[in-house]
Amino acid sequence: MQKLVGMALRWGKAGRWGKAGNVGKYAQVTCARRFPAPEPAGTQGIALTNQAPAQATAAHTASVPITSHLKAAIGWPLFIAQFITVALAYLIASIPPTLPALIEAIMTAVENPGAEPAEPVLGSALVASTVVASAVAGILVAWLWLRREGRWAEAIRLEAPANWRSTLGWAALGLGGTLVIFTLGAWLAEAMGLGAPDPTFILELVTESPALLALWIVAVAWFAAGFGEEVLYRGFLMDRLERLSGLRGRPWAVLVIQALLFGLPHAYQGMGGMMVTAMVGLFLGWIRNRCGGNLWAAIIAHAAVDTVSMSLAYADKIGWMTG
Repeated sequence: MQKLVGMALRWGKAGRWGKAGNVGKYAQVTCARRFPAPEPAGTQGIALTNQAPAQATAAHTASVPITSHLKAAIGWPLFIAQFITVALAYLIASIPPTLPALIEAIMTAVENPGAEPAEPVLGSALVASTVVASAVAGILVAWLWLRREGRWAEAIRLEAPANWRSTLGWAALGLGGTLVIFTLGAWLAEAMGLGAPDPTFILELVTESPALLALWIVAVAWFAAGFGEEVLYRGFLMDRLERLSGLRGRPWAVLVIQALLFGLPHAYQGMGGMMVTAMVGLFLGWIRNRCGGNLWAAIIAHAAVDTVSMSLAYADKIGWMTG
């Protein structure tokens, strides 16, 4: 018997267990994926048996939704620095595309000192480019911060969902729910004396031509707004807030704060627009949480809402809505 055990051990160490050994490892990984052990705060994965820690973390993060345990804390000074730098990058990046128009307006004013100052001419494609540039810059700075901490994949959950059908269902709910929020929110804003949201400025640019409509849908609705804003607000911002002292373990407080911050950049729509946009941000944040932190349902819902809004505005402009 001892001889048989010794032979088996030598055979296993020589890597000759073949399929039997692989089945054992597969069972361990599958069990870890379906029934993850509780993670201590500050960890990003589990080192599985006979697997390198980095590989185990990637496998675990890609297949298991974020659990309810508290994330590793960050300090308020770090959060403030991260928030300000991302916001500044977002704002500053929108300036370079407009410089030619600004310089032309300044030159016109210099050449005609007695004339009324002319406003810069910002065309539809130019405005769209500023939105895209802002999204790219904001995401880049957020990536640099998270890369420094080694938490990009943990904070920005862009791995393929375990169930795409369920994800698309949540996205459909997000689309329908957001359209309802726009309708009821506009009525509520007017009842409160805030005025209904007024996106006329943007929609006039979007509907200038079929080509510009396509540009705005692809570049703005799906990339800058759908992908970019969800990565920055429901990804980066919510992850940072979830790690702050006083907010850790308080998901509804995090949802409300990120929703208020999401409404602020939409000031061009008026006070009513800011309020309704904050309500949409609250709803999309809730969907993100219901999907275990994965962002794809919120991304698809956000992009679909903007696509529908732009398409309906164009249809109305060319008379399709009035028959």
